[in-house]
Amino acid sequence: MRALLIEDDPLLGDGIKTALEREGYAVDWFMLGREAISAIGSETFSVIILDLGLPDMDGMQVLHLLRQQSTLPILILTARDAMEDRIGGLDAGADDYVLKPFNLQELLARLRVVMRRAEGRASQILTLGALSIDEALHAVSWRGKDVKLGRREYALLLELARHPDRVLSRPRLENLLYGWGEEVESNTVEVHIHHLRKKLEKHLIINVRGIGYRLDSQAQ
Repeated sequence: MRALLIEDDPLLGDGIKTALEREGYAVDWFMLGREAISAIGSETFSVIILDLGLPDMDGMQVLHLLRQQSTLPILILTARDAMEDRIGGLDAGADDYVLKPFNLQELLARLRVVMRRAEGRASQILTLGALSIDEALHAVSWRGKDVKLGRREYALLLELARHPDRVLSRPRLENLLYGWGEEVESNTVEVHIHHLRKKLEKHLIINVRGIGYRLDSQAQ
């Protein structure tokens, strides 16, 4: 999972980034709207978190421009509590609206909800064959037994499970696991896949040679 965070407050941005990384996200954090708009055109993200009070552009303008380029879930952060502002943000394409100050756990829960909604799911528990993932608890089970995963192992498995039976390329998976500026080893995805197969089942994740990986939704 990779989040695009657009927030100009250094303390708040750092707190959100830290919370997201603990949750398993890779985070690209920008303080300017123009930088974020440029990034959305060249990088792969799972969700966007947008503060409306930016120094270089009005946040609503940024929202409009982001919506022209992307259908990703967008969650707005703002101190603007007037009803017309909230309605305007939702009508402009935001998926949710969080007023400052807010609790970080609530923010994380709302992110999970907007991402599930974008995938057409209602439950926090994702079940595919013998695999079960509880997104709120970061709990994974295989054939009814709990499986402990590292942060990036979990993020990789969740991304594959969100697109069952669909081949995801290695570059796409790398982009979703690592933020901008993070060093990525040439075989990092293969290493995480190897660990997942050892902890779960080899046939669960299928290597489509020369293309990428897919998760078998019927694996038992």
